[in-house]
Amino acid sequence: MYRKAIVAQLAEAADRIKDGVPPRLKARVFTATADLAALAGWVSHDCGRYATAQRYWSYGIYASSEAGQPDRGVEIVTRMSHQMIYLGHPADVLALLDVAAKKAALPATRALVASQTGRVHAALGDEQSAERHLGAADELVAGGLGDVPRWVTYFDAAEHAGARAVSARDLRAVGRLRTPASVHFTDALALRRPGFDRVKVMDRIGLAAALFTENEPEQAAAAAHQAIDEAARVDSILVASRLNTLLDAARPYRTAAVDEVRSRAADLAVAHPTAVAA
Repeated sequence: MYRKAIVAQLAEAADRIKDGVPPRLKARVFTATADLAALAGWVSHDCGRYATAQRYWSYGIYASSEAGQPDRGVEIVTRMSHQMIYLGHPADVLALLDVAAKKAALPATRALVASQTGRVHAALGDEQSAERHLGAADELVAGGLGDVPRWVTYFDAAEHAGARAVSARDLRAVGRLRTPASVHFTDALALRRPGFDRVKVMDRIGLAAALFTENEPEQAAAAAHQAIDEAARVDSILVASRLNTLLDAARPYRTAAVDEVRSRAADLAVAHPTAVAA
């Protein structure tokens, strides 16, 4: 329902633009349109409408350019890159992020692009390149991001810790690991601000899955139970997908605690059809 409302507002804004925008209103109209397109793309992505999300994001980049806000377009590019990684096409993202890095002027968007580029290199199994970009983001975040526009206030030390966590997870999968992913997931959870419920659930699921792969089944089961408690309050295909990843990580373990995790995940799949357990 939220997605339909957002898309309807975006369609109305697009129609007004087709009719012509007075020069004095151009920046405001296109700025609002870019915001709507970015949000429409993200909620479409979160409910599995991937091609639709790409179209909205592309329109958002166009609107950002017309509004004279290239950094806004850069932020939208990073959203597109998240989806491309999720769909298993990380190699297709690097050229896009390279262009975004050249356009990013604000410390916040420069840090965001560096963090996301490191994430992509980790997905490709390139530890050295991943650490170079993630390290650059570390320095920018530690140095302070200055006056951050509202549309990128979500990117902070917690969000970057989340990027480091999934990077460590991916590098472990190809046998290249320095810091355990669970350490970074724990950092992300500790740093998250109030109101980031969905991403906290994903962090919690990621922590549990990481602990399973790090041969800590008791800690993993405890974290998994907490993750399932929180996942029951969120309806999201992305969360369901992460839950399936958690169950895959738990597969080698056959203890009472882990079997209870599987049982509760199956119950959640019945209660929430988007949470299709593997």
